[in-house]
Amino acid sequence: MPLRLALAQIRAQVGDIDGNVRRVLAAWNEAAEQGADLVVFTELTTTGYPPEDLLLKPEFVQANLDAVRRLAHEGPAGTVAVVGYVGTEEGDLVRDDPGHPAGWEVASAAGDALTNSAAVLAEGRVVATYDKFRLPNYGVFDEARYFTPRDEPLVVRVAGVPVGITVCEDLWVEQGPVGHAAEHGARVVVNLNASPYHRGKREEREHWADTHVRRDGTWLAYVNVVGGQDDVVFDGDSFLMAPDGEVVARGAQFVEDLVVVDVEVEPTELADVPDLPGGPSSRPTLASHRTAERLDPVGEVWHALVTATRDYCHRNGFTEAVIGLSGGIDSAVVAAVAADALGGQNVLGVAMPSPYSSEHSLADARRLADNLGCPYHELRIDTPLRSVGEVLGDLVVTGFGEQRDDGREPGVAYENLQARLRGLLVMALSNERGSIVLTTGNKSEYAVGYATLYGDMAGGFAPLKDVPKLLVYELARWRNSKLAADGDPGEVIPTSTIEKAPSAELRPDQRDEDSLPPYAVLDDIIEGYVEQDLGIAGLVERGHDEDTVRRVLQLVDRAEFKRRQAAPGPKITRRAFGRDRRVPMTNGWRG
Repeated sequence: MPLRLALAQIRAQVGDIDGNVRRVLAAWNEAAEQGADLVVFTELTTTGYPPEDLLLKPEFVQANLDAVRRLAHEGPAGTVAVVGYVGTEEGDLVRDDPGHPAGWEVASAAGDALTNSAAVLAEGRVVATYDKFRLPNYGVFDEARYFTPRDEPLVVRVAGVPVGITVCEDLWVEQGPVGHAAEHGARVVVNLNASPYHRGKREEREHWADTHVRRDGTWLAYVNVVGGQDDVVFDGDSFLMAPDGEVVARGAQFVEDLVVVDVEVEPTELADVPDLPGGPSSRPTLASHRTAERLDPVGEVWHALVTATRDYCHRNGFTEAVIGLSGGIDSAVVAAVAADALGGQNVLGVAMPSPYSSEHSLADARRLADNLGCPYHELRIDTPLRSVGEVLGDLVVTGFGEQRDDGREPGVAYENLQARLRGLLVMALSNERGSIVLTTGNKSEYAVGYATLYGDMAGGFAPLKDVPKLLVYELARWRNSKLAADGDPGEVIPTSTIEKAPSAELRPDQRDEDSLPPYAVLDDIIEGYVEQDLGIAGLVERGHDEDTVRRVLQLVDRAEFKRRQAAPGPKITRRAFGRDRRVPMTNGWRG
């Protein structure tokens, strides 16, 4: 009889230990009902990932240990579960459970070195544990800050089949824990993950899985968490790979899923390996291996942004968002993402025209709100702008009054006054309504500082923070094409918004390209500098003008102080601003 394996990609939430226990039990029971011998969960299932400095709280670690005991005690008999948790140096979870809550307090979290661990649960107890060996400490990862590695392979027999246990980064190395598990007799290796999404991530994961299964002749089950967590988003996309490198089953992207699959592998006798029972001898027949439909490259970014926005808002207690609608492409895409995430009726669109706002931009903002089913208001800033100008007098040149004798013209200070008045208005609405303000800036703008502190940067979450400008246009077209594919000939984002030249509309006849290189040039330079660490010579070799490169790099470096004060937003590229890229604000290097 084949090993029946369940891949449980759940929405484990950081800090919600009781909720995570409920999610595990629900999926475990469902797997048991389908006759699974083994159900595999995600990395740090009990705590959510990444728990960060919650790990410094002994009571938090203790609650996580108690949760593992509770899961072992309450889980269904007959189906073995592998669950991620935070282990402690002195904690001994592998002992008989007397079946009473007092018996769960066998591990004290106080003062212990911590491990990123997996517990094997069967027949009411914890029968074995594995501690992660490879601890990532790059990009968004800080595991060396919290955890101690352990180089001790774990193989258990489930329904007679040797199964090796590994965790996330253990997979991402040529020689290491996955190979060691195979050397110890594993025929199936399971890998518990909290692997953040970025474009192209699936190919990287499957490359490493393919490397291991072809070398070792094993099956590999990759199980990933799903959901948004601050500035990262997890896409699920769990899979089972056969020894020949074929993906024979796959979970969905960006939603919870339970994939149950029969693995044709013969039982094997191994000495000194825990032998655990499998599922019931009589079990329902499974359909053929299920491989979830793959999202296209732009569609998966859209779903990543929607998932990240929904989870950030809902998990922080917000049901409504406020967005400043300019009639431009960025605010249109953010509004559409928010409507998909929260429901159009829960997105308040606010147009705040100045003396330089065009009528076609206001018309586009109104049309967008109508298309999304969003409540909409227009709040003109002409009067407050004039009032602030009067208060400032000659200290700041504004666009009001007669031409000055000294020839000074309104400049950046006057433009930023308009942006900051808009920030004031949306934040006032946020306070009044208990809503979150979603900012609308994109990665290209944040990179070069083409955004106003306390103005258009004001808000609680920035959905496009890691989305380059050209990709913003692709997302707009994708969202409209999705509507057409669903049989609706209309459009969500007005075509006129997509086709018009981008402008901040803070002075007469303003265009973004008055201040910046064309976005096709700018985005490529930013990608090379920020994501690939190319310097001036490398970017010139890439085909860019040296003066343009030097100018853009100077803008990027000087804008670091702005980005440190920006709202969080989801990572969707290989390297995002924030935890993923850490450079000093005060920095004399010019390379």
